Amino acid sequence: MTAFELYLKRNAKKFDAYLAGFFTDGTHDDMRRYLYTLLSEYTANAGKRHRPLICVLAAEAVGGDPRRAWSSAAAIEHFHTAALIHDDIMDSSLTRRGVPCLHVTEGEALAINAGDLALSLVTGTVVGDEDLSPEVRLRVLQELVDMTTRTIEGQALDIGWARDDRFDLAVNDYLVMANHKTAFYSGAVPLAVGAIVGGGTDVQIAALRAFGQATGLAFQIQDDVLNLVGTREATKKDFRSDVTEGKRTLAAVHALEHSAARDRLLELLAARTEDPALMEEAVAIMRESGSIDFARTYARDLVLQAKADLEAALPKTRARDLLLSMADFFVERDN
Repeated sequence: MTAFELYLKRNAKKFDAYLAGFFTDGTHDDMRRYLYTLLSEYTANAGKRHRPLICVLAAEAVGGDPRRAWSSAAAIEHFHTAALIHDDIMDSSLTRRGVPCLHVTEGEALAINAGDLALSLVTGTVVGDEDLSPEVRLRVLQELVDMTTRTIEGQALDIGWARDDRFDLAVNDYLVMANHKTAFYSGAVPLAVGAIVGGGTDVQIAALRAFGQATGLAFQIQDDVLNLVGTREATKKDFRSDVTEGKRTLAAVHALEHSAARDRLLELLAARTEDPALMEEAVAIMRESGSIDFARTYARDLVLQAKADLEAALPKTRARDLLLSMADFFVERDN
C-alpha cells in the first residue's frame, strides 16, 4: 500500500463525518424521504475521497492550515456526487460502487433533483464558510465555476460523439475530452483551490494546478484501461462497459487509428454488445494493435514528468511527498 493510500484510509472517515453535516431534514418529512436521505446515503457510499483530500493536502503543501481547506474540499466532493448521479442517467448505467444507481432505485426525476441539490451545495458550502476571507471565497468560487464549465464541456463531447456515432477521432480529440471531463475536477482544481486557501504564491498555485491536470488525466486513462483489462474489475457487473457503451477511450481511439482490424473494432463498438465473447474480441484488437500498452505508457509518462516538475517547484514536505505518492498510485492501482 502506498503512502497516499494510507493517507486516504486514515482520513476518509473523518471527512465522511464532515460531509454528513451538510444534509438536513428540510422543513417537511417528505423532503427527507425524497431528497436529503437520498443524497446523504448516496454520498455515504463513498469512493476513496481522493479529490477532497488532495485539496486539503495542497493547502498543507504551501504551508497553510489544511483544516481551512475542508469546506472547499467538500464543495469539490459535492460536485463529484452530482456529476456521478447525472452521468449515470446519461449513460443509462445500472450500478455505481457496487449498488444500483440512484435513478434505478428512485427514478430519474428524483435522481436528477438530488444531483441538483448536490450542485447547489458546491457554491453554498464555500459561501457559508466565514473562516475564509471574502477575497478567498470569491477566488475559490471562480475556480469552482470554471471547473464546472470545463467538465460540462468535456461531457458534451463525450455524449455528442456517442449520439452521432462519431469514431472519426484522433488521440488529441480524446485528450481534449478527458482533460475537460475529468482532469480539471479530479486533479487541477482541487490542488489549485487547496493552494489558494493555504495562501500559496502564484507560482505554487500554478505548479500544483499543472501537476493536478497531468495526474488527473493519467487517472482517467488508467481508469479506462482497468475497465478493459483490470483483474479486479473482471468480477464487477460493469466490467468492459466501455465496450458496451462504445466509449471513445484512449486505447479505442488509438486502435481505430492503427489497427488492421479497424473495421471490425468499429463494428463491435457501434453494436453496444453485452456479449462477453464479443467484448473480449474488441479488447483483443486493442491489445494486438499495442493500444492498451500505448495508453498505459502515456499515463506513466505523464506522471513521471508531473512528479519531476512538482519536486522542482515545491520544497520537500510531508504533503508534497504524499502528492508524489498519489501520482504513482494513480497509474499503479489495480481498481
